[in-house]
Amino acid sequence: MIKYLLYKTGYALLTLFGVITVIFFLFTVLPGDPARLMLDQNENSEQIAIIKKKYGFDQPISKQYLYYLNDLSFISFHSTNPDDYTHLTEGKYSAVKLFTIGSTTTVLKAPYLRESFQKNGKKVTQVIGDTLPNTVVLAISAIVIAIIIGIILGIISALYKDTWLDRLIALVSTLGMSLPSFFAAILFAWVFGFLLHKYTHLDMTGSLYEVDDFGEGKYIKWKNLILPAIVLGIRPLGVVIQLMRNSLLEVLSQDYIRTARAKGLSEIRIIRKHALKNSLNPVVTAISGWFASMLAGAVFVEYIFGWNGLGKEVVEALNTLDLPVIMGSVLVIATTFVIINILVDIIYAYLDPKIRLS
Repeated sequence: MIKYLLYKTGYALLTLFGVITVIFFLFTVLPGDPARLMLDQNENSEQIAIIKKKYGFDQPISKQYLYYLNDLSFISFHSTNPDDYTHLTEGKYSAVKLFTIGSTTTVLKAPYLRESFQKNGKKVTQVIGDTLPNTVVLAISAIVIAIIIGIILGIISALYKDTWLDRLIALVSTLGMSLPSFFAAILFAWVFGFLLHKYTHLDMTGSLYEVDDFGEGKYIKWKNLILPAIVLGIRPLGVVIQLMRNSLLEVLSQDYIRTARAKGLSEIRIIRKHALKNSLNPVVTAISGWFASMLAGAVFVEYIFGWNGLGKEVVEALNTLDLPVIMGSVLVIATTFVIINILVDIIYAYLDPKIRLS
């Protein structure tokens, strides 16, 4: 297992290196001067020169790329010359100095995602740290809805195969998979947050934390989670229903299930003790992929419902060309994909003994 985890970790690092390279060159070739974007309408030639030197924009693309890798690396190298971009200035980030050779100091630190262009020098890690938890809460709530309802409806659909109930559940599943998230968000917000507001008491927009009317601080408003979580969970719900139904039907046709029936075991016990665990593999695959993609796919849902998450932050960063925030968000989402894939492989080994043996 340790050897396997080391292999997957190495593969993950190579994948992330590729992602870092792509996003750097993709956003570097965009039209526009980053220094002018940071200064907005108040720029002059002297200020632009200072900004370019501070952030390394006056250097060739190849050097900027190496600077970016140096900022993201856990072990980075810094010049002792105060005029160099790599000089470790106070307040840039917390670091532990390892050793100094000549004019280069090697330090140990957390990845540095740089500073926002549009938020008065606010660090990207702080921007993501303020919004990512809200997106994680939304994604977990949506996937829990999809798992619980999807598995239950999938089992019912398999047990009542080719009946009107099976066809009804298949219709619901197909509609769920076909419905675009942005359209579902607008529809649900209008129907349940506006037309039926006096019955549902749900608002069209709102985030997890709301500011008190008297300005006395923030408080959690859980009901704002209901509509965006349902909308975000509709598509994975449809996928889980179909995968659970088809996988369970395949498992129920196996010889050991027929043997269990011959012994007189009830259908509920057969499903609970023998069939359910073996039919969850494709469901786990779908859930893992959907959970990771929800962090990126929540953009439209968060923006329409006014949910202050990473998706809404990315939309605002795209509108203002806040490149560090966009690049940092993409990198965080990619890292989440990689970590979840590793965890899914470990879960596979638990669910399927044949995978564990191999």
